[in-house]
Amino acid sequence: MNTAITEVPAGYMLNAAGHLVPEDLVRDQDKLRDSVTRDLIDMAKEIHDRLKHFKKNALSDIADVVQISADRYDVKLGGKKGNVSLISYDGKYKVVRSFAERLAFTEELEAAKELINRCITRWSEGANENIRALVDRAFRTNNKGQLRTQAILELLRLEIADEEWLRAMDALKDSIMVADTAVYVRFYERVGDTDQYKAIPLDLAAV
Repeated sequence: MNTAITEVPAGYMLNAAGHLVPEDLVRDQDKLRDSVTRDLIDMAKEIHDRLKHFKKNALSDIADVVQISADRYDVKLGGKKGNVSLISYDGKYKVVRSFAERLAFTEELEAAKELINRCITRWSEGANENIRALVDRAFRTNNKGQLRTQAILELLRLEIADEEWLRAMDALKDSIMVADTAVYVRFYERVGDTDQYKAIPLDLAAV
């Protein structure tokens, strides 16, 4: 019975197969690659933790500003999920807090897909081949095995006067549910003296 090695003894390196290899048998190039990879991962994890902490503080500071404003006017806020823009006094900088609902689909999506396929089969050839390609793309999953939400929602924008198609769209609408809500914090700097702002890129959505 194989047991996972939790601690690598001095003078050895653990390979991808889980075997201990004496360091003097490991090529210098492999050692260099291993060292650089580990150093970069350590830095990446440190930056990730700092971004996570920064996002938490940023959201807390924004919430404080909103609450102080509400207290000044004796207003009781109904919730914390409001989109807010904070702009510096000189207008040079802007911080935006926004919320976005993440959608998911119930089992009713399968009924919608079946009705859509019936429509395509029933319709004549020609332009409907383009619709078939659109439908196939809509229900194709991404590399994580997840449905492409935006592609499915695009089907609702098609104006097709067909009873079965309309039933399919009703089933599609009924299948949509809010899975959770994501909060974003974005930072912007004004471009010169214009009214345009450019983003200061920080991927805070994933932390």
